[in-house]
Amino acid sequence: MGGLSKNKQTRKNKIKKIISKNDDRRKEPVIKQKVELRLEKAKPVIKEAEQQHSSLFFSFNENLVPPYRVLVDTNFVNSALQNKVDIFKGMMDLLLAKCIPCVTDCVLAELEKMGSKYRMALQLARDPRMERLTCTHRGTYADDCLCERVHNHKCYIVATNDADLKKRIRKIPGVPIMYCKRGHFGIERLPGHMEHVPKSK
Repeated sequence: MGGLSKNKQTRKNKIKKIISKNDDRRKEPVIKQKVELRLEKAKPVIKEAEQQHSSLFFSFNENLVPPYRVLVDTNFVNSALQNKVDIFKGMMDLLLAKCIPCVTDCVLAELEKMGSKYRMALQLARDPRMERLTCTHRGTYADDCLCERVHNHKCYIVATNDADLKKRIRKIPGVPIMYCKRGHFGIERLPGHMEHVPKSK
């Protein structure tokens, strides 16, 4: 009898213990892996704004030197607010140099006409850190004013998100265009074949 019970115990020891498919211990690693995969996919993709060196434009236009003077239009001011980008910091982070945002009387008048919806944009345009540029003309559309100003004085970068204004500015040699997109500022590269703009006397 003692021998039989001993043999039974030996056989029991030889039988492999397999965890059931429905056992929670088998499910845990799979669930954990799925959760980790979901968390990895849910992580926001962080894209750094491309920085442009301060000397980027000097080879094209000798009038463009730090501190950069940036002419802002109505569209750009509003886009910066909507994208929650600090205009003053955003410009310096992009160009790696001091920047002076400039606003004309025309742009301010345009914002005033737009009413309460653009109240915050008007408040930003009136910020004392903005350089106020006086307009001597009367009844000129803001885009016409900006084009005329950069055509006569090629010491500005134009900040706009307006497609029509961009087309007009691209036709003026040596004037870079800044824009606001997806929470940061960017700048269009000047074409390599563009004619050189000498320093104004």
